[in-house]
Amino acid sequence: MCELNSGPKADSSSSAKPSILAHNMSLDAMLQRASKLVAQSRSYIGQAANLITVYTSFELGRYIVEEEQQGSSRADYGKQVIDALSHSLTQMYGRGFSTTNLKYMRQFYLAYRDREESVRQLQIGELIEEGATGIRQFKIDESQSLPNPRIRPFRLSWTHYLTLMRIEDHTERDFYEREAFDNNWDAKTLRHQYGSSLYERLLLSRDKEDVMRLANESATPQKPQDLLKTPFVLDFAGLEDKASYHESDLEQAVLDHLQDFLLEMGKGFLFEKRQKRFSFADRDYFLDMVLYNRFLRCYVLVDFKADLLRHEDLGQMQMYVNYYDRYVRLPGENPTVGILLCKRSDQALVELTLPEDAHIYAREYKLYLPDKQLLQRKLAEWLEESS
Repeated sequence: MCELNSGPKADSSSSAKPSILAHNMSLDAMLQRASKLVAQSRSYIGQAANLITVYTSFELGRYIVEEEQQGSSRADYGKQVIDALSHSLTQMYGRGFSTTNLKYMRQFYLAYRDREESVRQLQIGELIEEGATGIRQFKIDESQSLPNPRIRPFRLSWTHYLTLMRIEDHTERDFYEREAFDNNWDAKTLRHQYGSSLYERLLLSRDKEDVMRLANESATPQKPQDLLKTPFVLDFAGLEDKASYHESDLEQAVLDHLQDFLLEMGKGFLFEKRQKRFSFADRDYFLDMVLYNRFLRCYVLVDFKADLLRHEDLGQMQMYVNYYDRYVRLPGENPTVGILLCKRSDQALVELTLPEDAHIYAREYKLYLPDKQLLQRKLAEWLEESS
């Protein structure tokens, strides 16, 4: 009797456990999917709200300018228009319509008025309706974003355009807007890139054909020379520009701000190793930093030099590059690139020491932001000489 009764009890107990386990696994999977859906939906709504804010600001700026043009004295009348509009809109809708903000909207319209026809073709009401439709049809897809973002007159947030509208040169302004969109820069990163004169430094480090390419497409590296800037700006490292610091101090400061350093280096960089150790002929060697660029599909070796570049430094980097090409590089990858970041470089020494086809470059670094006006003057002189 006992044996007959124990059988079903044991079976019932053993069958219940898998059922509970399966139920928990199903619940976990559902929670993960639900969480992903909510997070992506909120992201989508946030993107739509940002774009609507930008379009609204553009239209308000247009209203102000059109009203000003009807006044007898634009300066005085314009101030009266903004003050009156600010007072009324603030009473009706609350914060966000101060005289300062309305002046920004006016400036925004004046900077981008050449896009007015495109804005008219995409009315704000249609944008809202399209955003709602997109949310109703939302699917769990990590690659999904706002519909056709590249064809829109504006693709960034209002905070981005507060920086962009201050850039007078439209080619430079378009460059930063394109880079911010393609690289998903937040507003803080955009301000840093503009403040560090990325545009001027990229132009100064390229020939005329590359300048034209840079003006018409994103600065995605196509060849090793595209990785170079003149100079590299390491202001984030927090070191004073003096001769007392050691190379290890610079290396450590860069590693403490690795994300900023990779951003300064350019597109597509991945960090692999610091103080990379390898042995050859019974000796140990240590390379300051090993990076990889996914666009060029090659290793990029970086060595820091706190003083004037020496021919021994070039010979050492040549050995590092040769080692990686012969023992580390995989079939299908491109030749290794070596970059010596030094306080003072000597291009004549580089050309005399290295073969012409060597992918080794010496570039100076600065521990402070360069004078933007000086760079712009040099750029203008360089363009005039090249024309």
